[in-house]
Amino acid sequence: MKRLAQAPNLAIATLWADVLNSAGFAVTVQRAYASSIAGEIPPDQALPELWLVDEAQWVDARRLLHELQHPPQRRWACRGCGELIDGPFDHCWSCGAAMPPI
Repeated sequence: MKRLAQAPNLAIATLWADVLNSAGFAVTVQRAYASSIAGEIPPDQALPELWLVDEAQWVDARRLLHELQHPPQRRWACRGCGELIDGPFDHCWSCGAAMPPI
């Protein structure tokens, strides 16, 4: 087993683990409940961690994790209503039109 990353909280750790597991990487969340002892130990030691079971998948798992941590940021104008859309959204929040092909 090899540590992939430390997550800022349990919700994000489980989200990342679910995506990685769905992609075929065996990942576990360690220190899931250590936040309850933060203060007794240094706060950074109480954060949840993601651990990869098969170290041979390290490069591919890190690549996917990096994509999860840094989603694409786009800015596009909706063809349906002209609304300016920021972020990783592929549909207009105002009218529901799909993002035009890139």
